Amino acid sequence: MSGVASPRFLIPLLLLFVGSGCAALIYEIVWFQFLQLVIGSSAVSLAVLLGTFMGGMCLGSLTLPKLVAASHHPLRVYAVLEFGTALAGLVVLAAVPVLGQVYTSLVGHGLPGILLRATVCVIVLLPPTVLMGATLPAMARWIETSPRGLSWLGFFYAGNTLGAVLGCLLAGFYLLRVHDGTTATLCAVGLNIAVALIALVLARVAPHRVVGSAGAPPASSDFAGGTPALPGSHRLMLVGIMLSGFCALAAEVVWARMLSLLLGATVYTFSIILAVFLTGLGLGSSVGASLARNVRSPRLAFAGCQLLQIGAIAWAAHAIAFTLPYWQAGGATPPTLAAKFQFDLVRCAWAILPATLLWGASFPLALASLASPGADPARLVGRAYAANTLGAIAGAVLASLILIPSLGTQHTQVVLMALAVIAGVLALRLKPWFEPVTALAGIAVAFVVASTVPAIPWQLVAYGRQIASTDYGAHLLYFGEGMNSSVAVSETAGGARFFHVSGKTEASSLEKDMRLQRMLGHIPALLHPNPKSVLIVGCGAGVTSGTFVLHPSIERIVICDIEPLIPQVVASHFRLENHDVIRDPRVQIVYDDARHFIATTREKFDLITSDPIHPWVKGSAVLYSQEYFELCRERLKPGGLVTQWVPLYEADRAVVQSEIATFFTVFPHGTIWANDDEGFGYDTVMLGQAEPLAVDVDALQQRFERTDHRTVRAALTDLGLGSAVDLLSTYAGRFSELKTWLAPAEINRDRNLRLQYLAGLQLDSNKGTDTYAEILGRRTFPSDLFLASPERLLSLRQALGELAANPLP
Repeated sequence: MSGVASPRFLIPLLLLFVGSGCAALIYEIVWFQFLQLVIGSSAVSLAVLLGTFMGGMCLGSLTLPKLVAASHHPLRVYAVLEFGTALAGLVVLAAVPVLGQVYTSLVGHGLPGILLRATVCVIVLLPPTVLMGATLPAMARWIETSPRGLSWLGFFYAGNTLGAVLGCLLAGFYLLRVHDGTTATLCAVGLNIAVALIALVLARVAPHRVVGSAGAPPASSDFAGGTPALPGSHRLMLVGIMLSGFCALAAEVVWARMLSLLLGATVYTFSIILAVFLTGLGLGSSVGASLARNVRSPRLAFAGCQLLQIGAIAWAAHAIAFTLPYWQAGGATPPTLAAKFQFDLVRCAWAILPATLLWGASFPLALASLASPGADPARLVGRAYAANTLGAIAGAVLASLILIPSLGTQHTQVVLMALAVIAGVLALRLKPWFEPVTALAGIAVAFVVASTVPAIPWQLVAYGRQIASTDYGAHLLYFGEGMNSSVAVSETAGGARFFHVSGKTEASSLEKDMRLQRMLGHIPALLHPNPKSVLIVGCGAGVTSGTFVLHPSIERIVICDIEPLIPQVVASHFRLENHDVIRDPRVQIVYDDARHFIATTREKFDLITSDPIHPWVKGSAVLYSQEYFELCRERLKPGGLVTQWVPLYEADRAVVQSEIATFFTVFPHGTIWANDDEGFGYDTVMLGQAEPLAVDVDALQQRFERTDHRTVRAALTDLGLGSAVDLLSTYAGRFSELKTWLAPAEINRDRNLRLQYLAGLQLDSNKGTDTYAEILGRRTFPSDLFLASPERLLSLRQALGELAANPLP
């Protein structure tokens, strides 16, 4: 070795990798958030994003040894890569909005649309990720290619991974919660520059000479740009580390899906899961690096790590299904937010840390197993890193798009056990005739253990965090795991049906939920003079979509949902409530991220109704942003109306204020319509339009009484809204009345999705009644909004409870 042999350089070098890893994860989180706004958040879009990001890392690890001569000082090369990453980070920050505009003007659907999404990701992500992927091979040229020398890279890899943990927590819990994507990007840029400057300073005092193993001259073929043939054992080792990467990332996808149900699918939960996963990889890498320096056969140790994954994966499956749902935070008083996060951190670690430690240890052990005296260490490390990354890409993509939708999380984990066995057997380098026998024996053992792997409890999909304290006596009607989410339908003994997704109830046949779902459709359909086309964002149980089936003027109904299982299966369980809307010939179903569809469609609608999932669910805040509402306004025909669901439960005042104020920035003439639960705050419907709204109450009543609206009136009568006065009595306020109350609100914007961070802290909040009272306390009778005969106006004032506070003259 040259520079690394001196202990005084180890800590500074480790800190470089910590800083680099921290910056990389901040970039990853911010870039994924920015690009999802452009190409959507569907499973296909995420697969394209992840594949491009990790593909760039793989490409960088392979190309650096071929493009950069070994004579260059590794620390200077490292500094150039960090400066380049900082510059690329600034370019991405400026380029994404421009590319977004170009993309939305060109995009189509089907394969051309997917290819265009991939093109955008390649343009944005490939330059910086190639630079990131080249850092480890660059530093590898400062070591010897012996097992002991290569073990140092395990420590650097661990430092890089633990830096990524810091970046994940810093971005998820502070930078994006308190600031925005621009500030987070600038922080990452600053880290890159600081790391580069430190590397340049170290390069001035740390000598470097091109060495191979123990000071021997390097093999000319490697350092001259040739590609020497790999020994057969090395090829098998590369396949083994590829399978290890496949299993690790596939398991991360599976466990993130399952744990997000248990902990609540907030941005904080995903940050915690990723932080625990990366911590396991980092700690495991440190242990693996120590083992590589001391064990006689790193290859045997690598094989042992893979075979032990049989038990580790089974452990995680049992913990998530049987143990963790019934852990309760101690104490007689409700835990603080910090205590909740700590508790969730412990639960994640209990389930997935054993497996991640083993995967983390595998990489340095694989590197040590590939040691070849005289070889170019950068090329050796590049091959191993590329193999591991390619496996990770395949694991993440196939798990999301194929394995989970077709096999479910239970059997996907069984597949991962079998692949871990194959990786271990390949690494053992047994005699050819014995390898298949050993592999089959190992797989048989894996399947014996796998037979005990439990299916995910449907109650976890239904009740999430509340699984231990919720017992409605319901039985399961349907459970399915799709590409984008897991869904369930249940029914109580009394006949009430519930649709569940992401660990929460999204819709039901209960009266208070039916009223909300029908208000979202009937209010705009009745207040519009002659609606013909409608777009529904989020199918749910199909009840809102079904309201438009009853209106005789409607000619076209477009339903956009990200999860195919919901319209295809879930809606059929609510056929009576939704008037069998899915079979209506006027209906077209679009399976896409709704934000992406609205941004890219050229069609305009008379009505748009948006009933997205709760804003605390990660990714849903983009359907409550100012830019989203502007897109909705652009897709309205003249005189068009848009409705938006705003829940009052599981939210505090700040969350509700953010949602309402953001809506009113785009629709200043908008109004609020309340769906209370026997007088208590439950949820509301926001109604927006470009021009001031005026409601002719008498004409609306005549519409109720028309023969062709008989079914409309019947559907609303069942919910106590069977007349114009009844329906309009749900009026709860408008911007002019709430302007002062909304003054402190955080406006939710695409580059500052503060809402998901505010809402993510309120899962257990029960302040809806107080918020509802504050809204109603500012309501006055809107004489310019409701136009009617004196008698009907009096009835409406009475229904709104206005006479006591504002007696008629």
